[in-house]
Amino acid sequence: MTVHGPLKALSLRVHELTQTGRCREALAAADAYAAFARAVGDEKTITYLYQGRMYAHEGLGQVADAIAAGEELLRRHRKAGNPLNEAKTLSDLASLYVLTGRLVEAMRNLARAGRMLDRWPKRDINYASALGSYGTAVHTAELCEAARAVYDRLAEIWASLRPDFASGDQLAYMVMLLVWGIRLDQLGQPMEAARRLHASAAIAERWIASYTERGAADQILDVVANRALALAKLGDLDQARKLTEDIVLALRAKEDYHGSRLAHLTLGVVRRTEGDFTAARREFLAAEQLLPFGGRPDEKQTIRYELAALAAEASGTQEARDLFETVREQAEQLWQLRLQRVAMLRQAQQGEELETERVRTELALIRDPLTGLGNRRQFDQLMASIDAGTLPDPTALLLVDIDKFKAINDTYSHSVGDQVLRTVAGILLEHCRTEDIAIRYAGDEFTVFLHADLTAATQVAERIRGVVRTTDFGLPVSVSIGVALLRPGMAATDLFHAADHHLYEAKRRGRDRIAA
Repeated sequence: MTVHGPLKALSLRVHELTQTGRCREALAAADAYAAFARAVGDEKTITYLYQGRMYAHEGLGQVADAIAAGEELLRRHRKAGNPLNEAKTLSDLASLYVLTGRLVEAMRNLARAGRMLDRWPKRDINYASALGSYGTAVHTAELCEAARAVYDRLAEIWASLRPDFASGDQLAYMVMLLVWGIRLDQLGQPMEAARRLHASAAIAERWIASYTERGAADQILDVVANRALALAKLGDLDQARKLTEDIVLALRAKEDYHGSRLAHLTLGVVRRTEGDFTAARREFLAAEQLLPFGGRPDEKQTIRYELAALAAEASGTQEARDLFETVREQAEQLWQLRLQRVAMLRQAQQGEELETERVRTELALIRDPLTGLGNRRQFDQLMASIDAGTLPDPTALLLVDIDKFKAINDTYSHSVGDQVLRTVAGILLEHCRTEDIAIRYAGDEFTVFLHADLTAATQVAERIRGVVRTTDFGLPVSVSIGVALLRPGMAATDLFHAADHHLYEAKRRGRDRIAA
């Protein structure tokens, strides 16, 4: 199954605009491209345009709009039955939920995404992308140790996939290290803070050098701002000042609010260290004014801390010192809240494990042990769903019967017959999408519930018949198939009788054929 639609280039263009900080352009492009994709029926591109919208809204600090786009994206991925894309979107939404204080939902999303990722068999680029979103979400929740473990895994994956590739996950790791270092500095752990700040600055320096060499340094001004703040915190004021003064206006012009906040914070730290308290306060307030535009909780805490530390140093009054002590204690309390989030995540993971076990038990009840397909119990459930009107339109039913199966058992033995049943079941599964359901109805009869119109269902039936006919069973095997479409006003038994009637027609006309 292809991930993107035929208009893939349109969704990639929206992502390119977002990644280069041109989020308003990205939203305008997404609206225009969606209309075009809708006109040609490219639902996959429409789906990925929702992803572009989510990231663009997040970049502009429009978190509610980002969540709305992300939840629609999640609905579409679930409908398409793509667990890896679902895991990525669950993680992206978890980050957004943390920003809006919806911690229970965030931890539930992370637990579910983590379970999906652990079960995914391929460690390819798509997996790395989903794991990157998971790492960002864990980092957003300030579960720094867990996030570091994720980024270490990502580094191993990228090293095996594309050793010379500079993954964007490195930038997420860079940001996490900066936040982690600043928080440890606030908690009075300067040596541990310095280790993380040095590591963050080193990652930024590599990216800056790479983009400068390609003449594209203007595309990563936020990375420059990240490096500048790390250097300022490490005491390299001259280099921090030089880097920041060259980019702060450009960042604001690009509406790169995150980068702008970092730049103003850097200048504030530099001015305060130099003793220019008025200029330092101006810079910290400028950073604070940009918080409504996608500001993260850790950024708000950092700005409050810097303002309180500045007031205590500038005025020297007991009141200012008491305020700073209060903010410092709040920083310690917030850091301790991480333990609560760890407990919440663990609880959510346990809930997912229980749900997995429940689903596994239910699946065992509706599985045919010989073929692994659904059994008569699931068939009855689906028939009830048709009568309840809960199956999506269009719905078609294939009734598949192995021709002269009794003769196969009588001539070649029941064990050979069982192998024929298993092989035919495998062929049915190969031609089923996630939303289609294949069932061993009885003996040598199978049913396939397809989310398809009559034309598409007939094409699927013909492919199944052809593959069975050309498969080497070691003996002649063929199938006859009856096809029926669920029409308005039809009961489930009407649909089954229609498919059964067409199956009879296929057999009457000589077997090894379909009738619809």
